[in-house]
Amino acid sequence: MAGSFSSINTALTALRYQQVALDVASTNVANVGTDGYVRRRVVGETLGAASSPAVWSRSLETGSGVQAARVDRMTDALLDSRVRREHGRQTYLDSRAEALARVETGLAEPGPSGVAAALSDLRATLNDLGNAPGSDAARSQALSAAASVVDTVRLQAAHLSDEASDQRSHLLASVVEANSVATELAATNRTIAAALGGGSDTTTLMDERDALALRLAELTGARGTVRADGSMYVELGGQALVDGNSAAQLVVTGGVAADGSATGGPVTFDLDPDTTGATTALTGTPGGDLGATINVLDDVLPSYISGLAAVAKDLADHVNAQHQLGYDANGVAGGKLFDYDPTDVLGTFDVVITDASKLAVSALPGGVKDGNNATALAAAVDVDDQYQRLVNGFGSTVASARQMAKNQQALTDQVDSAREQLTGVSLDEETVNMVAAQRAYEAAARVMTTLDSVLDTLINRTGLVR
Repeated sequence: MAGSFSSINTALTALRYQQVALDVASTNVANVGTDGYVRRRVVGETLGAASSPAVWSRSLETGSGVQAARVDRMTDALLDSRVRREHGRQTYLDSRAEALARVETGLAEPGPSGVAAALSDLRATLNDLGNAPGSDAARSQALSAAASVVDTVRLQAAHLSDEASDQRSHLLASVVEANSVATELAATNRTIAAALGGGSDTTTLMDERDALALRLAELTGARGTVRADGSMYVELGGQALVDGNSAAQLVVTGGVAADGSATGGPVTFDLDPDTTGATTALTGTPGGDLGATINVLDDVLPSYISGLAAVAKDLADHVNAQHQLGYDANGVAGGKLFDYDPTDVLGTFDVVITDASKLAVSALPGGVKDGNNATALAAAVDVDDQYQRLVNGFGSTVASARQMAKNQQALTDQVDSAREQLTGVSLDEETVNMVAAQRAYEAAARVMTTLDSVLDTLINRTGLVR
C-alpha cells in the first residue's frame, strides 16, 4: 500500500482544492450584482502516481490527490459574438428611432401650431378677404396669416437645423468615446498577455475585455474575435480597429468639422492605425450608435429638409404668380407676396409685403373693390397635399423605425437571456457548490485525522506490551 505520509499529502491536496472551490464560489456570490461579471468554475485534475516507480516496486498507488488546474469563465465564444452583434444592431435602431421621434415632435403635426394649420388659416383669411375686399381688418388678417406661414415653416426648419447640430455634436462625442474604448481595449489585451505569461489570473481582465468589446460594438457596430492568446481582435468595415496591443483611431474627414459645424457632403472617416497621420479611408459605414447618427445626418434630415423647401418654394411660386395678376387698393399691379433665395429657400423664405394695402386683392385695375383675385390667391395655396405627403411619409418612417427597434429588442433579449443563463451567478447553484466544497473539505480533514491516528499508533505504540 502507499505510505501513510503520502496519504496525508493526498488529503492535503484535497483540502487545498476545496479551499479554492470555496473561494471561487464566494467570489461568484460577492459579484452577483456586478455588471459584466462572468461566473467562474474551478477545474480540478487528478495528480497521478509516479510515472517511473522504483525497481521492484509493488505499490498499488492510484494517484496523489487533486489540484486546481485553472479557474474557467463560463462563457461561449459564439454566444458572446452574437451578443455583440445584436447589441450593435439594437443600439443602431434605438438611436435612430429616438432621433426620428425628436424630429417628429418638433414638426408639431398634426396640431394648431403646425405648418398645415398655418396654410389652412391663410386660405381661409384670403377667402374672407375675397368676400370683403374693402375691409382693412380682413387685409391685415390675410397678411398676418401669410407671415404666420413663413414663421411656422422657418420654425420647423430651425428645429431640423438644431437636430442636425445636435447629431453632429453627438457624432463627435461618439468618435471620441470609441477611440478611448479602443485604446483601453488594446491596453487590456496587453495586460492579459503579460498576466498569462506570468501565470497570473486573467478572469477579471477578460471580463473587462468583453465589456469593452461590447461597448465598441454598440458605438460602431464593430465585430470582435477572441484569439488564442486571450486578446480581442476588433474589425470595423473589414479593417483592424484593435489588433493585439495596437488600436487605430477614427478620424472624421467629411461632413462634420472639428467644431461641430457642417462641411457639406456625407460623413466620412479615416482610420489612423497608430495616430501618426498615415491614415486610410474607412470602407463602408459604421453601425451602432455612429451608424444611426450618420443615417440621420446624411439621409433622414436632408430628405425632409429638401421636401419642406420644395413646399415653401412651390407655395411662393404659385401665390406670387397669382398675386402678380391682381391689383392692390391703389390700383397698382401686384408684385411678389413671398420671396426666397433659391440657394437657401428655408433660410430666406419671407413675406415681401409689409403694408396690407399692397395686397393685390382685386382682379380689376383702378382700385376697384373687387375680391376675385383674393379668392384666386386662396386657391393658389395648393401645397397642402404636397405637405401632407411629406409629413405622412416621415411619420411612416418613424413608425417603421420604432417597429424595427421593437422587433430587434426581441432578438437582443433572447441572446441576452441565453448568455445570462450561462454567465450569470445563481445563488442557489453557488450555495450547492459551497455546501459540496464544505463537505468535501470536512471529509478530507477527517481523512487527515484518521491518518494522524494511524501514524500515532505506528510511531508511539508499536512494540509496546500491556
